[in-house]
Amino acid sequence: MKNTITKFLIFTGIILISFQGMSQQDPLYTQYMYNMSVLNPAYATDDPGMLKLGGLYRSQWVGIDGAPSTANFFAHTPITERVEVGISIVHDEIGDWIKENNITADFAYVLPLNETNKLSLGIKGGLSTFDANISGLTLNQLNDPAFQDMNEIFPVVGVGAYFFGEKYYVGLSAPNLLTSKHLENQQGLRTLGEENIHYFLTSGYVFDINEDFKLKPAFMARGVQGSPLSVDITANVLMFNRLEAGVGYRFGDAVTGLVNFAVTPQLRVGYAYDRTTSNLGDYNDGTHEFLLLFDLDILGLSKGYDKSPRFF
Repeated sequence: MKNTITKFLIFTGIILISFQGMSQQDPLYTQYMYNMSVLNPAYATDDPGMLKLGGLYRSQWVGIDGAPSTANFFAHTPITERVEVGISIVHDEIGDWIKENNITADFAYVLPLNETNKLSLGIKGGLSTFDANISGLTLNQLNDPAFQDMNEIFPVVGVGAYFFGEKYYVGLSAPNLLTSKHLENQQGLRTLGEENIHYFLTSGYVFDINEDFKLKPAFMARGVQGSPLSVDITANVLMFNRLEAGVGYRFGDAVTGLVNFAVTPQLRVGYAYDRTTSNLGDYNDGTHEFLLLFDLDILGLSKGYDKSPRFF
């Protein structure tokens, strides 16, 4: 166990060093650990016959007129012992002015490394639609005549790697290797800009406190060239394999609280609240995020919830 944890921490640290000077522009999620396939096409559950469906809605900076909101749907399943496929649909908008949709399909190939560790390599492909109705706005950053109404479609190609066992994972991904017009987050403001390649490093571990309680720390770094690194750290406690609650911190941006509950073995519901800690916190009432997860044993091949619960 000690050797496994040591290797996990060393691997995470090495990748972090290479990410200095980066941050994120893509939609962010507080419950990213349950929304992994949207960020990393290599995400794998290693659970034959299980179809995982999920939906997330995020209402950001409540109280600000035209504040951003994000909704997504995702589904993925193993189709052979080593191949998993999935689909993701993400809708992001600001008021009635700017709307962006991403529709992508994922393909992941799982390589067994030994009895407990596996490495999954994935690719994502699809389309992104971008609609901007900004000709009537008078915001300073949009007064330039170059900003006109837009209705564009762009290709999306992404890659990822996912190293995992039953109680830990490390993922590295770039959901889109192509550049295009995009919605940017800059110091709490959404603007139009050029999208650079975004990198995501994610990791998590499950520590057994006792038979009924488990500690689940998680980590995510988001990076883009030319901006500071953005980091999320979360610590959840899983109780009786049904109720999970925790807190998190997004450096320089927000403190978060999370809770989710397994209503049935097939259905889990979750909620997260972000309280903004930057100057923007004086002008909004926080961010709400809602999550639904469905696990459907479509072929009757699942390992079983009671015998081997899936933690990620």
